[in-house]
Amino acid sequence: MKKFTVLMAMLVMAFTLQAQDDVAQATIKGVLAGNQGQVIQLAEAFSEEQYDWRPAEGISSVGEALLHVAGANYYLAMKMGFPPPEDVDMMSIGKITGKDNIIAALKKSNEFVLDKIMMVKNDDLATEVDFGFAKMNKMGGLLAMMEHNGEHKGQLIAYARSNGVVPPWSK
Repeated sequence: MKKFTVLMAMLVMAFTLQAQDDVAQATIKGVLAGNQGQVIQLAEAFSEEQYDWRPAEGISSVGEALLHVAGANYYLAMKMGFPPPEDVDMMSIGKITGKDNIIAALKKSNEFVLDKIMMVKNDDLATEVDFGFAKMNKMGGLLAMMEHNGEHKGQLIAYARSNGVVPPWSK
């Protein structure tokens, strides 16, 4: 009986340690999923006509900002070793038009990066990557992904307020 208790304790410890192995990735994934969900809610709250609205000449429109997030999701993941799906053309993602098509592209990129986050192994978190705009490790890349989505959530909140659109979660 004592051997069984010791064996069970060791198994519980092993599962606990395994569950903690990817705590950084799981935390980033959770925060990112929350940001992504709110960005999608905002995207859905804008009217089709508002997708062309921009605060000033030369500044991204609502639709362009959403497509920028979608493209950046793929770009950051690609730099960490996860090429976009074969049916995603990185050179034309910014040319997608129509509210429904833009939301679909954003959702697809969101699902893609959420899936890839957990594929980054702990042993690879310190691996340096040249993202083009900065050299940082893969942990930095995951954080950049999370921060980038949060940054554009803020941008889209400002766009929404400027257009009389109330962020759905704040009603």
